[in-house]
Amino acid sequence: MSITLLSSPLQGFTDFRFRNAFHHYFGGIDTFYAPYIRLNGKLKIKTSYQNDLQPENNTTLTVIPQVMTNSSEEFLFVVKYVQSLGYKELNWNLGCPYPMVTKSGMGSGLICQPEKIDDILKQVHNETDITVSMKMRLGYESPLEIIESFKVLDQYPLKNVAIHARLGKQLYKGGVDLDGFQKCIETTKHKLYYNGDITTVDAFKNRKDRFPTIDHFMIGRGLIADPFLPQMIKANSTEYPKDRWKTFKAFHDTIYADYDVYLQGPTPIKMKMLGFWEFFSKSFSNPQKTYKKIKKAGNPHKYQAAVAEIFASEERL
Repeated sequence: MSITLLSSPLQGFTDFRFRNAFHHYFGGIDTFYAPYIRLNGKLKIKTSYQNDLQPENNTTLTVIPQVMTNSSEEFLFVVKYVQSLGYKELNWNLGCPYPMVTKSGMGSGLICQPEKIDDILKQVHNETDITVSMKMRLGYESPLEIIESFKVLDQYPLKNVAIHARLGKQLYKGGVDLDGFQKCIETTKHKLYYNGDITTVDAFKNRKDRFPTIDHFMIGRGLIADPFLPQMIKANSTEYPKDRWKTFKAFHDTIYADYDVYLQGPTPIKMKMLGFWEFFSKSFSNPQKTYKKIKKAGNPHKYQAAVAEIFASEERL
């Protein structure tokens, strides 16, 4: 069985600048999910969302937009917008675990409200021809929440349901619940995608063996921590390319330059790259020392010097 790899959307990380650079330098991802559009009660698409989904910014890869909402009015507004750009599918985020989202009854905080989910899906399917897919967790408080929600979801022609096999209240702590995901397979008629803790080739093989009927796997934090992971999974290999660090640095330099132009200032670009290095550092021989060196770099010149030293050190090993 051939497998399809998908990039899970991570707010603040996987925008078009990251996606294009990743696709160019590494490959291995078949479809990228764009970070969610959230309207916050205002029927207006922010400029950053517009830029992220513009076709001219996504010419070399397959992208699916995503919406975060608990309002059918907002959902329909976003449908109209993404369709105006030529998109045929909209993914609905019922997976985000962060308290500022869930306390508003969105993301994984909405899974326990099947009647609300039903109302929104009914209106969207009655009033548009958009293809709807879902991004979910097992629930917020209990894995029984998603089981109950399938009674509603199974009434609609969803393209798929991608499930991060954790509860919302876990955030990203603790292990994934593989038994909970298996229960989902046994309960719903929908095509399921697996998401959660695919951080190595061996971890992927473990999930593939555990769930032999699943052929779509979504990678989130693991993709940023080790950008070579998708291509290695596709090649069924744990061997890195000989030019590993040269390629990694070229990728880093590309996104740094793109974000530097966009963010316009030493503090914003420093904070943006610090976020990436929380993940990148995991690929290096001494993650803690690597991240500390980046964190101590007080200006762009020192930052670039630290980056050059970090990559040169790895090449010497």
